[in-house]
Amino acid sequence: MNIIIAILIFGIIIIVHEFGHFLIAKKNGIQVDEFCIGLGPTIIGKQVGDTFYSIKLLPFGGACMMGEDEERPGENAFNNKSVWARMAVIFGGPFFNFILAFIFSIIVIGMSGADIPKISKVEKDSPAYEAGIRKGDIMIKVAGKKMHNYREFSYYMYLDYDGGKIPITILQNGKEKNINVTPEYDKERGQYLIGITWNGYQKVGPLKTIEYSFREVGLQVKITLKSVKMLVSQKLGVKDLSGPVGIVKTVGDQYTQAAAYGFKTVFLTMVNWIILISANLGVMNLLPLPALDGGRLLFLIIEAITGKAVSQNMEALVHTAGLILLMLLMVFVMYQDIVKIFM
Repeated sequence: MNIIIAILIFGIIIIVHEFGHFLIAKKNGIQVDEFCIGLGPTIIGKQVGDTFYSIKLLPFGGACMMGEDEERPGENAFNNKSVWARMAVIFGGPFFNFILAFIFSIIVIGMSGADIPKISKVEKDSPAYEAGIRKGDIMIKVAGKKMHNYREFSYYMYLDYDGGKIPITILQNGKEKNINVTPEYDKERGQYLIGITWNGYQKVGPLKTIEYSFREVGLQVKITLKSVKMLVSQKLGVKDLSGPVGIVKTVGDQYTQAAAYGFKTVFLTMVNWIILISANLGVMNLLPLPALDGGRLLFLIIEAITGKAVSQNMEALVHTAGLILLMLLMVFVMYQDIVKIFM
């Protein structure tokens, strides 16, 4: 069941990504040879106009094939379109991942509410209590950054806090109050805490639901970029990465836990995974790395600036080399995931 759920989640995300490429290509009059759901041999398919629509044997994602690595005659060929049209098509995939994350965020927040940073409990004699934080206070800023939901504070503590006092602005009895809190290290949990509990998810109106949905996608984008930055700065290592095997296990574990609370909890848990992975895929695909959409965009940006396209042979060589490196990294990460499972 775990594998089926994971395949469904990844399938939805990848198909939406490829549909983004497909839709923008069609809007720009670019010939799409084939749009398929799944991979491998074709089970069923139909030619409609210039495009062959098909369902494949293996239920892993999908693809939009439009000959972007080929030289073709005709004005509807991908490489014969303007550089701006080609950039729009390449950007369409990641953009649709952000749209998917936004739509699903509306569903989640509409059903369960937003995690407004309102404090429901302050442990007596805790750093928060000593600093003057009380039940019912709302966090407005932490370390100079605005807080729109409680998880932003949690992520700050996990990813950014490096010791010392934290300047926090709270709304207390209708008035803003600036305080400084020095977290204490909890050996049992292995993290710094200030001794507060938040109010949980709270229902909001339609406009606030849309606002918090935008903020949800923005938060996931910010966390992904922060993680990339930590990898580059070596605060995180390759060993900290998790691949498909690790994600399947985690999704499966959370599915099992959620199943005890009924269908609604299972549904919201899986939709939250779609939001997380879709936003993550959107960001990662825009990184200027070979074989990714961001790598292709980089070549198109160079063309737009210089007025001259990079040699197709050179671009193909770079993307092939990048794909090989990405595949090697994926194999290494999958090996790590398997070792972690059986250790």
